[in-house]
Amino acid sequence: MSDPQPMNVLVVLPLVIPLVAAAASLLAWGNNTVQRWFGVVGTGALLASGIALLLVVREQGILVVEVGDWPAPFGIVLVADLLSAIMVLITGVIGFAVALYSLAAVEARHEAFGYFPLLQILLLGVCGAFLTGDIFNLYVWFEVMLIASFVLLALGGRRSQIEGALKYVTLNLIASVFFLSGVGILYGIAGTLNMADLSVRLAAVGRPELVTVLAMIFLAAFGIKAAIFPLFFWLPASYHTPPSAVSALFAGLLTKVGVYAIFRTFTLIFTQDVAFTHTLLLIIAGLTMIVGVLGAVAQREFRRVLSFHIVSQIGYMIMGLALFTPLGLAAGIFYVIHHIIVKTNLFLVSGVARRLSGSYDLALSGGLYRTFPLTAVLFLIPALSLAGLPPFSGFLAKLGLVLAGLEVGSYAIVAVALAVSLLTLFSMAKIWQEAFWKAPPEGSATEVVRPRRLALTTLHLPIAMLAMITVSIGLLGEPIFELAEEAAAQLLDPTGYIEAVLGPNAVTGDQR
Repeated sequence: MSDPQPMNVLVVLPLVIPLVAAAASLLAWGNNTVQRWFGVVGTGALLASGIALLLVVREQGILVVEVGDWPAPFGIVLVADLLSAIMVLITGVIGFAVALYSLAAVEARHEAFGYFPLLQILLLGVCGAFLTGDIFNLYVWFEVMLIASFVLLALGGRRSQIEGALKYVTLNLIASVFFLSGVGILYGIAGTLNMADLSVRLAAVGRPELVTVLAMIFLAAFGIKAAIFPLFFWLPASYHTPPSAVSALFAGLLTKVGVYAIFRTFTLIFTQDVAFTHTLLLIIAGLTMIVGVLGAVAQREFRRVLSFHIVSQIGYMIMGLALFTPLGLAAGIFYVIHHIIVKTNLFLVSGVARRLSGSYDLALSGGLYRTFPLTAVLFLIPALSLAGLPPFSGFLAKLGLVLAGLEVGSYAIVAVALAVSLLTLFSMAKIWQEAFWKAPPEGSATEVVRPRRLALTTLHLPIAMLAMITVSIGLLGEPIFELAEEAAAQLLDPTGYIEAVLGPNAVTGDQR
């Protein structure tokens, strides 16, 4: 193991910052103003640490921290490679945007029950999942997220929220059962839970069929978290129920933790039978795209349309992994970056539209383009990006996936991706027509609601920030795609990851 590097502290900061912010917010219980400040400052500090981490990892290579000075594989390790660092940075962006939005969007009664501390705890769990190098601790961080997200989902106590929260927690507890069962079997086979060590030991087990069965158990666990076909139905039943700020946070980050776990394990650990596992992933990706977009087309409620689109877009990410080529993985990673920004922003816009029109029901909305043109423009940017139109980020993301599919002759999945993109545009056009373009229904709130200017400005500020990022990714996509390509190269050749964790002699032969 190489000597500890001073910059390794950057691996710990994304965990320490939200933990300290959550503790400080709890100490300020009853003082909503102080909790708000801790919410914004804490997420801003997390964003800054994410930027620093990515810069250092890209310059110096993979960073590893051995918790308690116990060497791997015996102790717990935190590992930051390019994919982890990218995900931590995006988490900081989303956390900061949602915290700003929450200043005007979250009701005082929700704040009184710990909204801002829970926000920090959720971010802690997300960053922990991205940085852990131990598969059991990945389970631990999943449970941290589950606890915080369940409370946030139920915050307010409305009947629809409780119903959505129960569906959400029930399915996620089933995922936890699969996860723990897989962890137990995995330890029985390999005698280790360190992910780098698992990569080495499973390659030497000599029973690829047993490892493949184990891979299916983990795919079920992570598939529920990621909402892939056919394990997605809990998501559109729950994500439309909480306050808009909570919906936006969930839409941007929670399913992507499941996607990240699939990317990590199916490039580092479960690579013994790629012909089977990744072909199955490709089929799942296509079905996920189709059922998600068809569900979105059938909906008439703003956030339910967006919720089904989360499912559909997860299929594109899994497609990139399933193709298992440098271009495919790079496009998949680029798609994750694009989608987190865009989907969070669309849910934030839905909250503003609800405040202006008085309803999430598209039939009861209308006229927002004429009365609030800024909101309409800020909806169009992420909506067109989600559909994959240039010059926005979604165009480059889908173009990369299409080229990767054509490169290996996977014409069926390319056709599905293009068709789903057209249906996505159709459903976004439906929201535009119903909520923004058509005349407001007689007696609707659109013509009479006039929110306080300060509140409306606070709501629009993070939306405009994310919209600018979406446009920037589209116009300046080359350096970001190059970063995604570097991250994909690390995933396809995990030797650097394994040697960073276990030492230079850990890989004694070709483990692929």
